[in-house]
Amino acid sequence: MSATETGSEPSLGVDPAEATLRRLREAFNTGRTKPAEFRTSQLQRLGQFLKDNKQLLQDALAKDVGKSAFESDMSEIILCQNEVDLALKNLQTWMKDESVSTNLLTKLSSAFIRKEPFGLVLIVAPWNYPLNLMIMPLVGAIAAGNCVVLKPSEISKNTEKALAELLPQYLDQSCFAVVLGGPEETGQLLKHKFDYIFFTGSPQVGKIVMAAAAKHLTPITLELGGKNPCYVDDDCDPQTVANRVAWFRYFNAGQTCVAPDYILCSQEMQERLVPALQNAITRFYGDNPQTSPSLGRIINQKHFKRLQGLLGCGRVAIGGQSDEGERYIAPTVLVDVQETEPVMQEEIFGPILPVVTVKSLDEAIDFINKREKPLALYAYSNSSQVVNQMLERTSSGGFGGNDGFLYLTLPALPLGGVGNSGMGRYHGKFSFDTFSHQRACLLRSPGMEKLNDLRYPPYGPWNQQLISWAMGSQSCTLL
Repeated sequence: MSATETGSEPSLGVDPAEATLRRLREAFNTGRTKPAEFRTSQLQRLGQFLKDNKQLLQDALAKDVGKSAFESDMSEIILCQNEVDLALKNLQTWMKDESVSTNLLTKLSSAFIRKEPFGLVLIVAPWNYPLNLMIMPLVGAIAAGNCVVLKPSEISKNTEKALAELLPQYLDQSCFAVVLGGPEETGQLLKHKFDYIFFTGSPQVGKIVMAAAAKHLTPITLELGGKNPCYVDDDCDPQTVANRVAWFRYFNAGQTCVAPDYILCSQEMQERLVPALQNAITRFYGDNPQTSPSLGRIINQKHFKRLQGLLGCGRVAIGGQSDEGERYIAPTVLVDVQETEPVMQEEIFGPILPVVTVKSLDEAIDFINKREKPLALYAYSNSSQVVNQMLERTSSGGFGGNDGFLYLTLPALPLGGVGNSGMGRYHGKFSFDTFSHQRACLLRSPGMEKLNDLRYPPYGPWNQQLISWAMGSQSCTLL
C-alpha cells in the first residue's frame, strides 16, 4: 500500500499508511475542513475532476468491466456529478444548526442539534462500480467536513490507477489521500483507528471490517449485497416484465449489487416469460451478444470461473455460452432450478438469471422470508394489491414495484441494506447525515439562578410536583 502522493518505497517494518493518517488527522485537528468555504471548494474541485476526466474515466471503466459509454455515464459519472451538484446547492442548509422545542424547565435556554464531522474517515470501495461507489460516499464525507482516506479496489485496476493519479491533483492533499493495495494491505489499514468507516462489498468481508471497527468502537456503514428476489405475478404482460428484468439483470454484465438475482413465478408464467426474455435479449444485444458493444465483461478470471460453474445448475433455457479469453458469459436464463443448487446459495453477480417456480404469492413470500434479508426486492404485477402485499409482508433494503433499481437515481431515497445486506444508508442528504455526528446542545443564561431553586435539594412534594409538570409540558415553538 502506498499513499499516492509519494512514490518512494517505505522502509522495512514501517507501516506506509501511518504517516498519511497522521498528516490527515493533524489537518482535521486544526479545523481546516470545518468551514463551509473549504467544503464548497473541495466539492467544486471534485466536480471539476469528473468533468475534466470524463473520457479517461470512461476508458478505464471500459477496460475493467467492458462498460459502454452509456452505462458509464448513466450509472457512474452522471450520478456522481448530480451528487456533487446537490451537495453544493444544499450545503448551507444541511450544515445549519437544527433548533428543537423545549419544555418549561428549559424554556429560557437555546436547544439545538449541531452537525459535526466525525474526523478521519475511511471509505473502502468495490470493483463493480468503482467510480460511483467511491465518489458518492466521498461527497457526503466532504460535505460533512471530514478528512478522508480512500481505498479503491485493486481488482478494477484501471479505475484504481485513474483515481490514485488524478484525485490528489484536485483535492487538498493535507486532508484527503488515496491508498492502494490488496486484502493484506487493507487488513493492515483497518488496524488503525478511524473515526468512521464506510465499506461497500460482500457480507463475508463486511464481517471482517466490522470486527476491525469494533476494536476501536468505530461507527460503521456496511453496504453489502445478497440474493435479490424478483416476483412475477401471473397477472402481467410477460414482454413488459422481460424487457425491464433483462435490462436490470444484464446491465454491467449482471455485476450489480441491487440487480434482480432470481425470478419467482408460477410454472405457467415461466412458460410465457422465457420466450419474452429471449426476445428482449435478442433486441438488446443482437443474435450474438458477444459482439454487442452494449454488453459488459466479467471483471477477472476468478469470477469468470465461478460463474462458469453456475451454468451447470438447472437447465439452460437461454444463453449459456462462455469465452474465457474474453471473460464473456452470455446473457443466460436457467429453468428447473432447485433451491439447494449452488446458483441459489450465493449472490450470482453475473449475467445469469435462475427461475424458481412457486404455486402462489404466499409461497413466494415464504420463500423470500426464509432467507437473509436482501438489498433489493422486486415485484411485478398488474394488481397493485399484489405489489403491496409483497411490500407489506417482506423486508429488504430497497423495493421496486414493476421496475428495477431506477430508485438509485433519486437522491431523496436512501441506499442501504438491512440485516445481512448491510447497515446504514447514504445518497443525497442521507450521506451528509451518515458522516455527521448529531451533537445535542443546550445553551443557558449564566444568570437567573433563583429559578433553579426548585430543582435543588432538599426535595419536597411541592418541587417534585412542579418539576414533573415543567418537564411534561413541551413548548410548541421552535426558536
